[in-house]
Order: sequence, then C-alpha cells, then structure tokens
Amino acid sequence: MTQPPKSDSSPTPPRVALAEWCLWAIPVGLLAGTASALFLWSLDRATETRGAFPWLLWFLPAAGFALGWIYHRIGQKAEGGTTLIIEQIHAPGGGVPARLAPLVLVGTLITHLCGGSAGREGTAVQMGGSIASVLGRRFQMPPDTLRVVLMAGVAAGFGSVFGTPLAGAVFALEVIVKDRTQYRMLLPLLVASWVGHLTCSAWGIQHAIFEISSSSGTNLSDFIEPLLGIKVMVAAVVFGCASRAFTALSHRLSDAFKRLVGYAPLRPMIGGLIVIALVYIAGTRDFLGLGVSSNDPAAVTLLSAFEAGGASTWSWAWKLIFTVVTVASGFKGGEVTPLFFIGATLGHMLALFLGAPVDLLAGLGLIAVFAGATKTPIACTLLGVELFGAHYALYFAVACWIAQRCSGSSSLYKRNARG
Repeated sequence: MTQPPKSDSSPTPPRVALAEWCLWAIPVGLLAGTASALFLWSLDRATETRGAFPWLLWFLPAAGFALGWIYHRIGQKAEGGTTLIIEQIHAPGGGVPARLAPLVLVGTLITHLCGGSAGREGTAVQMGGSIASVLGRRFQMPPDTLRVVLMAGVAAGFGSVFGTPLAGAVFALEVIVKDRTQYRMLLPLLVASWVGHLTCSAWGIQHAIFEISSSSGTNLSDFIEPLLGIKVMVAAVVFGCASRAFTALSHRLSDAFKRLVGYAPLRPMIGGLIVIALVYIAGTRDFLGLGVSSNDPAAVTLLSAFEAGGASTWSWAWKLIFTVVTVASGFKGGEVTPLFFIGATLGHMLALFLGAPVDLLAGLGLIAVFAGATKTPIACTLLGVELFGAHYALYFAVACWIAQRCSGSSSLYKRNARG
C-alpha cells in the first residue's frame, strides 16, 4: 500500500475530507475488531481458569507488582491509557505508543486471571486508539485526519467489545467532542464501529444477551405509565449519585496511592492485598473479575440482577469498592462493565424498594450509572436501545439525562468534564 501524499497548505474540501475519513475508518475497524475478538476470547479463557483454580487469587499482589514494574520500566506514556488517547485527539503531538495495545492486553488478562475487579472497555478502546495511532504515523496523516482516525479507533474498540456499534460511534464523539458542530465526524465513526463489530462477530465472538420483558405491550405508548415514570426519575437521581461516588472515590484513591506510595509497582501490589482482604470481609468472590456470569447459580452476577432475588441489598456497594481499589491502585481493564454491574444491582435493589419491575430498573441502572460516570447520556440511551430494544427508549433517555445531571462535574476520563 502506497503512502498518501502529504497535505499542502490549502484546506481539504469538507466532502473530500469526509470520504477520506470513511475510507480510513475501514482498516481501523478491521484491525480493532480483530484485536477485540482476540481479547474477548482470551478473557473468557482467563476467567474460566480463575474459576477452575480459585487459589490464583493469592497471586494477585505478585501480579500487581509485576504489572506495575512493567509499566514503570517500559510503559512510560502508555500508563496514561484512555486519558492519553483523549489528549492526543484534542492536541495531536507525540502520538499513542504502539506498545500500549500489547501492554494493556496482557495487563488486563493478568488482572482477571488473578481476580482483580475490572472491566474490558478500557482495553478495547486503548487497543483501538493505539492501532489508529500506528496507522497515522505510518501514513503521515495530517492532524485533522489523525484526530478522526484516533476517534475511529475508540469507536471501533467500544462498539466491537460490547456488540453495540451505534453506541460505540456516539460514545467516541460524545466523550471527546463537546463542540456539537463537529458532528460531521459521526459518519466515519459509525463506519469504524460497525466494521469493528462485524469483524469481531465474524471471528465467532458472542456477547451476553440482556432482556427486559416485564411488560407485554407491543407499542411504545404501552410502555409509558405516569407512576412508573416518576419511579424511574427517582431511581435516576440515585443512579447519578452512585456515578458521582464511584468517580470521586476512584480519583481520590488513585491520588492517595500516588501520594503515599512513591514506588509505582508497590501500588497494585497493595491493591491486590486489599482485594484479598475484601473477599474475606464480604464473605464471597462474587465481586471479582467481570461479574457478567458465573458457573455458580447462587452467585450475584450482572445477568442475575435482572431476575427477582438475583442480587442482595448491598451488592452494588461491594462491587463499587472492589473495582475502585482494583483500578485506582493500577490494575488494568477499565471500569465500564463493573459500572454495568453496579448499576444493574443498584437498580434491582431500588425496584424492590419502589415497587417497580426488577428487570426494567436493572437495565436502567446499567446504562444510567455509566452515563453519569462518563457524561455520555446520548450514547448510553442508544446503548440501552441496542441492548434491550426500543420500547423503553423514553425511560432510557430520561434516566441517562437525570443521572448525568446528578453525577457531578468530573468524569472517569477527565476531571471537571462539564467545566
């Protein structure tokens, strides 16, 4: 493949630029989707291995020290993770290092193998951004094109790892671009996210299936009930407060680790010791790993939260603590799937308290807590539509908007996100 010519001083016509962005989005989607497929397959194997050998939990502190040492010695800029990608999109400079993709892949697998409570979106997004940055350097892309290609990497990573291409594209735009005039970038992001999703699926990867089936209505109007709407709004306020607590605790504990523990590799080692202690305090291992499903039918999982009796009153709080300690101390993986777990189990508890359908409030919690933590209510509304269907779209939008408004000014990826 030949290198495209460098741009001259004259601006590229908007339609030509848009076509170029869409063309670049295709290889980004193919590569990011393949990387996500490899990651998800490997993650399943790591989770299965941890389930078969529970004693691997005792290696979590040693694994944390090893990960911390690797990032300390060779990680350098890669330690910035998703925040680094966002910074490079806003002000392209040194680029995203190519080593970010393998480092975060291996780091996340080790985290999950030994029982750390972390997610997977951070890995997929960082791999997508790293791949896009490598393409940008290889073909000497001008800054405007590089910016869109990096955003395409984020979209393809998110869309492929969750099987939600529409939400992936809007997430990449909403979490990064606050200037709504830049929505012309949406088309190449859609291309990248959709290609990434199709590529990941073509490799045989299957995603968890969530259902909200508490109503028998068939039309959108059948699902709109005034009393239920009030309950949804009350729950949304609580979801926003949970987002705020998660974000604040994550930032503060991360700062505390950095302030009190000068040698970086010791931070995840200490975090691993705390996680082990939490297992014995909580009396369960339900809050380790992703928590999407479990071979133990009595375990609290993301999927069980949609069923009556599938979560306890404080399941959401335990998962929040386990995840904050894991991620803030330096383990890899991300926070989105744990946020899904926190939101769904919190919604389960609120449904019992408010007398609302358990599966509906679990689904609303899943998307709304995430919306509040990342300040992406539009993407999370679309996420709800892609995961659960369009019948409850109005409730999705209301819950995500209220949660985002009640979640404070900081987001997971940058502080003071709303100025």
